[in-house]
Amino acid sequence: MAVQTTISPIEGSAVATRELPTNEQLNAAVEKAWSAQKSWAKVPIDERISIVNKFLDLFEQHKDEYAKQLTEEMGRPIKFAAGEMKGFMERARFMVSIAKDRLKDVSLVESDKEGFKRWIRREPVGVCALISAWNFPYMIQVNALIPALLAGNSVILKPSPQTPSPADNMTSLLLQAGLPEGVCQALHLSLEQMDLLVAHRKVNFVSFTGSVKNGYRVEENARGSKTGMFKNVNLELGGKDPAYVREDCDPKFAAEEIADGGYFNSGQSCCAVERVYVHESIYEPFVEELVKTVSSLNLADPRTQESTLGPVISKASAEAIRSQVSEAISQGAKAMVPEDKFANIAKEGSTYVAPQVLVNVNHSMRVMKDETFGPVVGVMKVKNDEEALELMNDSPYGLTASVWTNDKAAFDKLLPDIEAGTVFMNRCDYLDPALAWTGVKESGRGVSLSAIGYDQVTRAKSVHTKIVG
Repeated sequence: MAVQTTISPIEGSAVATRELPTNEQLNAAVEKAWSAQKSWAKVPIDERISIVNKFLDLFEQHKDEYAKQLTEEMGRPIKFAAGEMKGFMERARFMVSIAKDRLKDVSLVESDKEGFKRWIRREPVGVCALISAWNFPYMIQVNALIPALLAGNSVILKPSPQTPSPADNMTSLLLQAGLPEGVCQALHLSLEQMDLLVAHRKVNFVSFTGSVKNGYRVEENARGSKTGMFKNVNLELGGKDPAYVREDCDPKFAAEEIADGGYFNSGQSCCAVERVYVHESIYEPFVEELVKTVSSLNLADPRTQESTLGPVISKASAEAIRSQVSEAISQGAKAMVPEDKFANIAKEGSTYVAPQVLVNVNHSMRVMKDETFGPVVGVMKVKNDEEALELMNDSPYGLTASVWTNDKAAFDKLLPDIEAGTVFMNRCDYLDPALAWTGVKESGRGVSLSAIGYDQVTRAKSVHTKIVG
């Protein structure tokens, strides 16, 4: 039987192994989910909510253990790992709180004619495959997991090989909370087996978080011409998220907040700020404050409380990030953080990458166009709102964007033309569970979180009755 090994980016040691199923076992798991869903859909919504709430109570008891495990598997500083558990709970509790209202029938009583009754039912789609990324494995999976279960679906969690434990942990706790066998299963799969799962005729919905390249792969394998059915696919893909700092804002405030949005988790977030456009009148003080903030980061072993920045996920990722930086410098960019600042740990060939601020950059450079997914931010000077808007939209991505200003009217004017799924004013890199999480262009399609998130895991059934006699 094939075995999957997780290598920690901290020291390069193996921290987890998982056996991969055979293709026959994969098919059996889908059949089990298909069968279990039929019974689960008949469980009253109050009972479903009760089981999910028990699961969340159990999760609270294990959050410290899970935080340490997360640090070992993907390298986030332990100082911040607990924040993912908090975010998980915030999103889960919110989606539970709106479930009954969002899943109830849509009544048309007031407009019914005499002798007729009409309403719209919300029914589960069936088997949901949730394919997760490694960078925020709990928060990514919970986005669709909770609404899918509460809507009466069964779920197959396919985690990243880098972070296998979160899916196993959640599946185990759900069973302890009373979820019937087969309603939620974790499957550790190869890339080729992921294709089989996506294309399986008894998988009705696929939620994928990952690279654009693999997003296209999922889309291809879910095609109706290949599967013999039309299934819904939700894609959360890459980002190259911009920030625009207007002349009327406090450059120190903007720099500190943007640094948090750009360098948290070593910049390994699809909605991390990767490019900044600053009005020329405050460009110099902004860059000065940003460099000061970035230089104060403590790149160190993430298992220590002193660490505020850990390694990136792999040596290959580290090399790709360094390549973007060195290429930009060769093309005229200037590195503002001294090389010797982090030289004791950010060594060539290691997973520890020195955080960097680049100026004298432009859109001919990969560092301003391609997703970096690392602790690097490029800063450009702009003359006005029009130039900033053009540069913000000059990207194949459109996940989030932020505008830093004290002029609400100016923000409102820019808002309709910013090509992004979420637009922030004076904040960044945050998911509010009450708001729809969505992207445009190559950042994906579909929605998770918010009341609209329930629409992804349900189908509408219209009922039209005529009373005879």
